Amino acid sequence: MGSIPDPGELTELTRPSFDEFQRQTSLMTSCTLLWKELSDHFTSLEQNLQKKSEALKHKIQTLDTQTKASLASLKKREVTIDGSVEIALERVEERRELALKSLSDPDYENPDGEVDDGDGSFMVLKSLCLTMESREFWNFVITKKKEIEILRKQIPLALAECVDPAKFVIEAISEVFPVDKRGERSGEKGNDLGWACVLILESLIPVVVDPVIGKSRLLVTPSVKERAKEIAETWKKSLEERGGIENVKTPDVHTFLQHLVTFGIVKKDDVDLYRKLVVGSAWRKQMPKLAVSLGLGDKMPDMIEELISRGQQLDAVHFTYEVGLVDKFPPVPLLKAFLKDAKKAAASVLEDPENTGRAAHLAARKEQSALRAVIKCVEDYKLEAQFPPENLKKRLEQLEKAKTEKKRPAAVPANKRTRASNGGPMPPAKAGRLTNAYVSSFPAPPTFVRSPSHTQYPTGVPAYPSPPAVYGSRSPPSPYAYSPEAAAPIAGSYPVAPLNYPAYGGYGNGFAPAYQQAYYR
Repeated sequence: MGSIPDPGELTELTRPSFDEFQRQTSLMTSCTLLWKELSDHFTSLEQNLQKKSEALKHKIQTLDTQTKASLASLKKREVTIDGSVEIALERVEERRELALKSLSDPDYENPDGEVDDGDGSFMVLKSLCLTMESREFWNFVITKKKEIEILRKQIPLALAECVDPAKFVIEAISEVFPVDKRGERSGEKGNDLGWACVLILESLIPVVVDPVIGKSRLLVTPSVKERAKEIAETWKKSLEERGGIENVKTPDVHTFLQHLVTFGIVKKDDVDLYRKLVVGSAWRKQMPKLAVSLGLGDKMPDMIEELISRGQQLDAVHFTYEVGLVDKFPPVPLLKAFLKDAKKAAASVLEDPENTGRAAHLAARKEQSALRAVIKCVEDYKLEAQFPPENLKKRLEQLEKAKTEKKRPAAVPANKRTRASNGGPMPPAKAGRLTNAYVSSFPAPPTFVRSPSHTQYPTGVPAYPSPPAVYGSRSPPSPYAYSPEAAAPIAGSYPVAPLNYPAYGGYGNGFAPAYQQAYYR
């Protein structure tokens, strides 16, 4: 058993190791870093909790504000409904009396003293609305497509004369909506009447709004609103017969969506359907506003991204301005991308072997259309500072100038030709006559035939002997001078392709056709 050392006895001290010191230092550094990391983590958690708490408070405040506003609106609607109904009944009674007077007295003058635009169209519209003659009203409107801007001002005023304007509009457009009753006639070119349906439905909105609280309430009778819902369901069912959403014409889609907004019968369950319809017809200028009225405001970012992915950057710009997403989707890069895609499309048209004749014309039209659309967009949204349109306008002028120059007839130089019968000189060819007669009547010669680079045969070259009698004296002179040895083997036929021309009645005057360089190229 070892002895216990005496405390007073001096013992040898153990020197500390440098490695141990370094280990302790590293341990302290690790602890410090871990402490800082934990501290930052808890600070971050505290900040996130604080932000979430503030966001919740803001949402609660917003909900309280919206709830108070909704309750106030409901209270206002409840308080004002009696007054609105009374005003509506007074109007109905007034229009009924006017309609009776108009029917009993054909010469009854306009008591309000409205001034017509000179052609009597407003008085006709007003008279038809006053007597509720919906079919005659429809037939009159569809004959005035060229005066659509005048109708846009007149129809709301005329519809105000109806006893029941909402019912009148449904009956007026019933021939083509929800189902076109014209049968095969509806497929004829230029016979699409969707523009008239949309115009009449848009014109109904200011007529049926509540006179006290405005657009938040539409004065449409329950029976008419129920009929409008049935029409909407009928149209949706007809989608399957038409082959789905992809095969429905844009005017029909526009009419359907405007019908929903006009009568206030938008259904939340059909939001996905509305979204697909809007995106499929996004190029219509009214679609951004209709999308908001259909309750698609919260889906607008996804819709804009879909339009961009489909190459419809210009339509995406209109949607961004309608819902205030310009910061998220800057318009200038979208417009530049649209122009770039348009140039690529024009280049692809030029490379299409099936449209070699019209390729240049179609490509120029595509680029011109894109330039005009972008220039108008820049001007409408005041983007000149960010995207100066001067270069675009110059490019458009170049394309239009090239198109104009291409339309000018090419001048044909007068040349001296020899008459096959006696070798006498002939008068200069008329470009218009010979272009129409010769170029349009014969196929293009083989590629080895070259365009003549001279207007007459060089001196010193012997004339080429006349072709066999089967061609008579009407065969045109050869564009090149051949030696007599080359023509010696030819006997009863003339197989050389450039001179194998069919007989043409226009050569009866003894003149040989004039050759144009452009024809051989």
